[in-house]
Amino acid sequence: MADFDRYTRLTAELEPPYAVVDLAAFRRNADDLVRRAAGTPIRVASKSVRSRALIKAALDRPGFHGVMSYSLPEAIWLAQDGVDDILMGYPTVHRAALRELAADAELASRITLMIDDFEQLAYIKSVTGGGERIRVCLDVDASLRILGQHLGVRRSPLRTPEQALELARRVVADDAFELVGVMFYEAQIAGLPDTSPAVRLVKKLSARELSDRRGLIVDALKQVAPLRLVNSGGTGSLEISSADPSVTEVTAGSGLYGPTLFDKYDVFQPEHAVVYALGVVRRPTSRIATLFGGGYVASGPAKKSRLPSPSWPLGLSLLGTEGAGEVQTPVVGENARGLRIGDRVWMRYAKAGEMLERFDVLHAIDGNELTELVTYRGEGKNFG
Repeated sequence: MADFDRYTRLTAELEPPYAVVDLAAFRRNADDLVRRAAGTPIRVASKSVRSRALIKAALDRPGFHGVMSYSLPEAIWLAQDGVDDILMGYPTVHRAALRELAADAELASRITLMIDDFEQLAYIKSVTGGGERIRVCLDVDASLRILGQHLGVRRSPLRTPEQALELARRVVADDAFELVGVMFYEAQIAGLPDTSPAVRLVKKLSARELSDRRGLIVDALKQVAPLRLVNSGGTGSLEISSADPSVTEVTAGSGLYGPTLFDKYDVFQPEHAVVYALGVVRRPTSRIATLFGGGYVASGPAKKSRLPSPSWPLGLSLLGTEGAGEVQTPVVGENARGLRIGDRVWMRYAKAGEMLERFDVLHAIDGNELTELVTYRGEGKNFG
């Protein structure tokens, strides 16, 4: 449990809403991710962090190496700041950034683009018109297909060894590109809480199917290129991915912050390292306190799991008829009776880094010291 009494004392002079990162909890979460990865290097997912200072703090710890970026302009920005190994997690069609990448040998040596379709290669060439050789990685569908159902996210059209090999050969045959790796993201394992025996069974079946298929695909690709990386996993599947001998690295980011979506996993539970405070501005009834702002709803399917959660004082919950609002967020519960105008209520976000699109700084607590860490937003960076 986060030390909310200490947070409240140290931030008493701040005006809510504001966000806090507990650096000791952040470091413990980082160490736990390394333990779970069991010797497999961890690539930091930047979209789940969105603070250069905290990305660097993770990379400085043993067991972490490289960044998975979500935007090519972001990747270029990080590379120019000294990050030397950046893997794009998604394809890009950002023309200005592609031209900048192709025109700079140093950037081209630090950044690897993600592709899953020959049309993406053609698009890149049409935009850049040549230049530096561009490194690419294949994104292969890691979902589970069973009984006519697709379980997992809709990402890549590549699924079989034959499909991956066909695209790999197109890459290798083109001197404008270099094939350096392959990625598998098993969202139905990494992003699915262990809420029932059925979920646990699906995750077990998926891990088995993917391990077999991933091995066949990696073996096939090694026929045409000496792969430098085989990336897999997320915070919720580090043990499973790192146990596969074909995997050379795993990715994690959300586990550094400990958002609410990770509260119901069997094998791990990160500490609540990042939280935010809202101020009480109204008392509609003795059991309801209304907070200013706070309607920070996470991306994904529109359901309760994407809403923020009142975490301190204990025993508070959102009103089902209002949820988390743009300007006001009512909370209800017995402990709301003790709240007064001007008090703080501490909230946790459902996901991780995207919360920081709401804040220019993270107020960093380290013991009894309070400092400020600038977020992407605070640096004036909007990468979409």
